[in-house]
Amino acid sequence: MVVACWSPKGGCGTTVVTAALGVLLAGGSPSGALVADLCGDVPTVLGAADGEGPGLAQWLTAGPDVDADALTRLERTVAPGLGLLGWGGPAAGRIETSRADALAAALSADPRPVVADCGVVGGHRDEPATTMAAAAGLSLLVLRPCYLALRRAIAAPLRPSGVVLVNEPGRVLGRSDVEDLLGVPVRAEIDVEPSVARAVDAGLLAGRLPKGLERALRAAA
Repeated sequence: MVVACWSPKGGCGTTVVTAALGVLLAGGSPSGALVADLCGDVPTVLGAADGEGPGLAQWLTAGPDVDADALTRLERTVAPGLGLLGWGGPAAGRIETSRADALAAALSADPRPVVADCGVVGGHRDEPATTMAAAAGLSLLVLRPCYLALRRAIAAPLRPSGVVLVNEPGRVLGRSDVEDLLGVPVRAEIDVEPSVARAVDAGLLAGRLPKGLERALRAAA
């Protein structure tokens, strides 16, 4: 199953949630897990090298003769049991809708749990991030409960399966407001706390998830 993490605007914590979910699922699955990075920041959050060579950007802009089997050659291991399909740098050309659809189908067929970092989902259905978020078995909107983010979430081109709410001190809006306005359940609530920031900044997220983050995300996945 593919779990797509996305947000209506930048700075909501989508990449951290994606990376942490990947680590969590890899530890709980005999076959491991896979993260598909459609934004390019997952290696940094996991404390891994960015890597060199082609990635999803190049696969998405390749011709139809480059099939799904080529994705296995792009994958690398970034944590115990956790594979990564990195972005690989700027796309070499326009990404056709058929290639975005083919990527979503290939990841859906993977026997491992797959977590996709879709970043900010906009209004163009042919963008691979939007295609992935729409095709995923579980579509998680990562949201800070602020007016601007919630306003954009309401106007987003697709509805999520649920919300991962990133709580900050002093916010007026809360879980019930988000559920009432979006009409979908909040599946997990993550409190903004220093331990998560320290783990990311030190490159330790892949080795040891902060307990509060792990407990919250078990409910989401």
